[in-house]
This record gives sequence, structure tokens and C-alpha cells, in this order.
Amino acid sequence: MDALFITFEGVEGAGKTTLARWLSERLRQEGIPNWLTYEPWEPRLREVLLEHSDLRREEELLLFLADRAIHTRHIRVALAEGKTVICDRYADSTLVYQGYARGLDIDWVRQMNQFATGGLQPVRTYLLDVPVEIGLTRQRERNRIGAEEIAFHERVRAGFLAEAQREPQRFLVLDGTRPLADLQELVWADISRLRSSSVSVPSQNGACAESSSGKGAV
Repeated sequence: MDALFITFEGVEGAGKTTLARWLSERLRQEGIPNWLTYEPWEPRLREVLLEHSDLRREEELLLFLADRAIHTRHIRVALAEGKTVICDRYADSTLVYQGYARGLDIDWVRQMNQFATGGLQPVRTYLLDVPVEIGLTRQRERNRIGAEEIAFHERVRAGFLAEAQREPQRFLVLDGTRPLADLQELVWADISRLRSSSVSVPSQNGACAESSSGKGAV
């Protein structure tokens, strides 16, 4: 079976990191090689992006894109080695945070994402959706982005949901207020379907085949 490229997205405190870590461990227990990764990825860029409060939105975008270009190269290597890649945040986060929430032109950000990734798209994106107030309450420590005003995070949530409607074949929207065990069951059932369907790793031009079944909110 071909390796899969899976991403987890959501507002701050949605629970995506917890679920991504669980999935990586579950795959390991099943004997399925995988790489659990995250963005921002490059350590020096990550520190600047998460902690420096004086970044302009254009500077922030370009740093995220530089980080993604580096990261995507390593993702491609892992996929070519037959490893399923589980990524905690990817291109959708940049589109939503810098486009929908920061107010940069969304189509332009989309094009820049395409350039930075070389067209590499996940076959499944799990969107953990929770009310903003719940997500922020869950956060133990807030970085620069987590400390933004409530209205900013509301735009982030709306942006993610808009993108999920735009690409229903790729997104699976999960109610992040449900018990963790329920979410784990839903994700594992979906992963099992993906592994038994016709999805494939990215081709040389970066395109990823999609699952034959579209998904809505659960």
C-alpha cells in the first residue's frame, strides 16, 4: 500500500496535536512506518514566527513559505521511502491565518503556497473544529499567534470552514468538542478506508491522488 500524506488543522487549542500524535503511535503499533512532523518546522524560523511580535504580515507570510519550502523537501523524501507522513499544520494554516485572518489576498497566498510546496497536497486533512473560546481555554501556553484578539481567531475558524467547503474531498471536519476516544475511532476508520482505496503518494509533479469518497462534518 502506498504511503499517505495526512495533515491536521484547526484553531488554537482544537486538539489537532494530540490526535496527530495518537495517530502516529497507532500506525506504529500496526507496523506502518510513519513520520510525525509539524509546522513551522525549521527551528530558527519557528522561533522567529512564534515568538517575535514585531513581524509585519508580509514578513510573516514569507517566513512561513520559506519554512514550508524546506519542510516539503523532507516530506517528499519520507513519502518516497514509503512512510506515511502526519503533519501538524501545513499550507492550509498559512492560507487561513495570513489570508483570511491577516487580510492578505487569498488567491495570492494560495498561489504562493503552490510555489512553496511544488503542488504537494495531502490526501486527507483532518480539521478539528471547536468554538474559539473553548480552544483558547484549553491552551496551556500562548505563543504570539495564540495571544491575538478573539476576532482574529474567529476569522481563522471561519477560514478553515470555508476551505473545508471548498475542498470537501480532501477535508474531514471533526467536532473537536467530542470525547478523544470518539475522534480516534473516526480518524482510524477513515485512515483504514484511505489505505484500502486508490489513494497514492505524490507523483513527480507534486500532485496527490484523492480518496474516492468525500467527507463532511462528523
